Amino acid sequence: MSIRILTLCLAMVFAVAGQVQAQQGPLRIEITEGVIEPLPFAVPSFQPESAEAGQLANDLARVVAQDLIGTGLFREIPASAFISTVSDFNEAVQYADWKAINAQALITGAVNVSGNSLTVKFRLYDVFSGAELGDGLQFSGTTEGWRRMAHKVADAVYSRITGEGGYFDSRVVYVSETGPKDDRKKRLAIMDYDGANVQYLTDSSAIVLAPRFSPTGDRVLYTSYESGFPRIYVLDVGSVQRRVLESAEGTMSFAPRFSPSGQTVVFSLTQGGNTDIYTMDINSGQSVRLTNTPSIETAPSFSPDGSRIVFESDRSGTQQLYVMPATGGEATRISFGQGRYGTPVWSPRGDLVAFTKQNAGRFHIGVMRLDGTEERLLTASFLDEGPTWAPNGRVIMFARETQGAGGSSTLYSVDISGRNLRPVPTPEGGSDPSWSPLQK
Repeated sequence: MSIRILTLCLAMVFAVAGQVQAQQGPLRIEITEGVIEPLPFAVPSFQPESAEAGQLANDLARVVAQDLIGTGLFREIPASAFISTVSDFNEAVQYADWKAINAQALITGAVNVSGNSLTVKFRLYDVFSGAELGDGLQFSGTTEGWRRMAHKVADAVYSRITGEGGYFDSRVVYVSETGPKDDRKKRLAIMDYDGANVQYLTDSSAIVLAPRFSPTGDRVLYTSYESGFPRIYVLDVGSVQRRVLESAEGTMSFAPRFSPSGQTVVFSLTQGGNTDIYTMDINSGQSVRLTNTPSIETAPSFSPDGSRIVFESDRSGTQQLYVMPATGGEATRISFGQGRYGTPVWSPRGDLVAFTKQNAGRFHIGVMRLDGTEERLLTASFLDEGPTWAPNGRVIMFARETQGAGGSSTLYSVDISGRNLRPVPTPEGGSDPSWSPLQK
């Protein structure tokens, strides 16, 4: 069976357990949950094309393999099972040898290092059809950025086999936490999607909350208690320079997010004991009030096209999710299940909203359609909260806190079928993750 056919099968199985409905139009598959047999693949060590490339060639191949394994969609065949070896990037592939060990995909690569410059080439082969899948690609960068080159290769492989966009060459900004619950120190940190290359953006002198990436990944919005009450800051990731987004005296501003254009910020503002949602032009500082009710309105998130905003409100008596036009106006409730709903985030695909749900003493990360249908709870624990979407809309990262006085917070990821729940390693505790778009 060829990889192209396997791709279709993979998509069908991933959508499995879906209910197939005959309608007056095209067949529609309702994605609920599924069980997938991971696709077996082989990644021989990449070939060094210069004396300095030896170790990097091995390291690059390992990161590519780890990226693919981490999706839960792929299974690596160990090198001990190989019949053939790859000693030259340009040599003919011995398909029969790879087919004999059931490798359905074969990834080969070559690495060249010249001073601080790094070049990585790769090819993807469909073993069972005996053909290269697409054309080989080449990526160039610096030796310090070698992990990015590996993520780019893995993204290309993932995209060719699944037909979806990748998400490995991305970063996550989050709140790094240390110390006991009653004296927890918090600072902003940024890392690769898989927990590597952690850098700290702020110190722990003030509580920081809810960092959110800009659509271009070069800026971060966050809330800080540096002044003694919550205020919103915008930070340049490269220079780490920051500035406060001014609000009226006597107000508290928090829960910010960028619009898809990156020129507008939507946030909550508390004034006179009332909390409503506002937008602000990030350059002029001019703000517009979008809601005006006696209830608490917070956690706003733009749709990918910028036309609507989903948010949480207790206007119905309990914490629920609502959608309104981006310019304000009448809001429509979309959550109707048991329990309370919060922290909604619009999927990059525009088809789903992720949320935190509290019900019967448990917290869940879930997703639903924009009309509130097809609610699926992906996790359950003492405290799961704060979902953020991978750039391709397939995976969600969130924070999980353990029970007890000394409980710590850890980042986890899960795919939208509820499968493949995995911890994301960080040097210290972590909360409030925000996933960047793919890097340029």
